[in-house]
Amino acid sequence: MGSEAEALAAAVPFLDTGLTAGDLVVLSCPPERGAALRRELGVRAGDVHSDSRVSLLDTRAPDALLAVRRLLERAAASGSGRMRLVGETRFGPAPRDWREGQRFESVVNTLLATERIEALCLYDRQVLPAEVVDSAPATHPSLLVDGVARASPAYQDPADYLAQLPLAREPIEDDEPVFAVDDAPVLAELRHHLAAVLVTVVPDREQREDLHLAVSEIAANAFRHGVRPVSARVWAAADRVVCTVRDRGTCYGDPLAGFQPAHGADLSRGGMGLWLARKLWDHVDLLPGPGGLTVRLSSALD
Repeated sequence: MGSEAEALAAAVPFLDTGLTAGDLVVLSCPPERGAALRRELGVRAGDVHSDSRVSLLDTRAPDALLAVRRLLERAAASGSGRMRLVGETRFGPAPRDWREGQRFESVVNTLLATERIEALCLYDRQVLPAEVVDSAPATHPSLLVDGVARASPAYQDPADYLAQLPLAREPIEDDEPVFAVDDAPVLAELRHHLAAVLVTVVPDREQREDLHLAVSEIAANAFRHGVRPVSARVWAAADRVVCTVRDRGTCYGDPLAGFQPAHGADLSRGGMGLWLARKLWDHVDLLPGPGGLTVRLSSALD
């Protein structure tokens, strides 16, 4: 879409249909868009719910997906049993942020394919980079054309789409790491060293503990499920920290890995390493190569 009028023309009938049918109707948009849609709906706006988490506006992908599932539970318990969502993601200012949004937009279609949900995703050409707008036909199975939903001829299965998503090096990786180890002898020692270096580069204690918990789980995956040797690197700047863990194994086989716990709601069964990483670090990249698999984690510092 290229104007607010286009957005309203697409979204308001979609919302009206859901309200008439008794669906749970949800907006997940920036405040200005949500306000405009509510004005157009008039008195019916009181029956519309808002949750900014669903469109990654205030959270990361695993928690956005959890928010959707909670809303679906609410929808199932009342009305038509269906949920109807209008979402608009702003994606963020840098390519690393775009990747996270594009990943989520791709995998969520598969993760929610069997659920009773209809969603309309708004892509605003006035604020989004062209690369992000151009990705929409590949991440969405249907497009709205002249008010009619039509199959997207460019749609790609998440496994294919994620495999070709550009994963450029973080600029900080061109500097010397503040910590490096090759062929870490045991997991406990690697965890200890990572904790020690994060103390020196992450000022906020809560963030530091979160980042260490997640990178420790990634290291545990490398030792338990990968192929040794296991190596790790940490780079730091005043505003960002980057950590990589590498082993000689192959990539996660499931393109949906890490967007929800591997064993569902039963966290006692494990399978939480990549999920925790996606929850606690801003960006998670899986980088397969001839020498094995590198998991790269990066976050802005609080």
